[in-house]
Amino acid sequence: MTGSKDHYYNKSKQEGYRARSAYKLKQLDREVGLLPSDGTVVDLGAAPGGWLQVAAEAVGPSGRVIGVDFQRIPDFEDHDVETIRGDVTEDETKERVREAAGGPVDTVLSDMAPNMTGEYSVDHARSVHLARQALETALDLLDTGGDFAVKVFDGQDFAAFREDCEAEFEYVRVLSPDASRDSSSEVYVVGKGRLTTPLREGDEVDVEVVDTGDEGDGIAYVDGYTLFVSDAEPGDAVTVEVTGIKPRFGFAEVVDA
Repeated sequence: MTGSKDHYYNKSKQEGYRARSAYKLKQLDREVGLLPSDGTVVDLGAAPGGWLQVAAEAVGPSGRVIGVDFQRIPDFEDHDVETIRGDVTEDETKERVREAAGGPVDTVLSDMAPNMTGEYSVDHARSVHLARQALETALDLLDTGGDFAVKVFDGQDFAAFREDCEAEFEYVRVLSPDASRDSSSEVYVVGKGRLTTPLREGDEVDVEVVDTGDEGDGIAYVDGYTLFVSDAEPGDAVTVEVTGIKPRFGFAEVVDA
């Protein structure tokens, strides 16, 4: 074992975590704030439950933590965690998660890894496939503005996967926690601010400005989504280009005729 593994392995035993990977989630949470107090967190591929322990500590007694895995996850004595045994890609399992959560969730996590073959190209491809399954599940479960973190092995298909994440979240970061083994090619893709908007940056759309915002920008609506339009006034009917998107509102500029 490397010194890094010794340190986190021993630390997990001393502090009562089921897996050394608990420290990866702790570091991700410190970096980007993944685990909201009183929020609802779903962990995909959660066995043996180290990430569930960390999530339960973070969300507190008013939050909800749900773990999903093919394998049975032993019950927790110290934390209120619900576990679901099943395939996270199947509609039946997703529905069980929705029922347990009581609605859309705040954070979806995935530390899933493929069964290793030792052939890097194969392991990388399988890792990206698992990450895409986790992304699809996250998009199905997350509330507007929700967050996502997934493990994936770096390699030739990584850039395309990151781009797919960037299309669905306000911003994306790639992190490599200290607790990852030195020899590992694993990284974590973190998507912050799930976008459920009808628009994306760069879109052009015809709008009617109907109000003025506090900062003096015009306000228009597209399918109920608020768009702040610079240099526009109520009554203007204009073509605009979307320049920025956030989960609940966006920004646009008038396109010169």
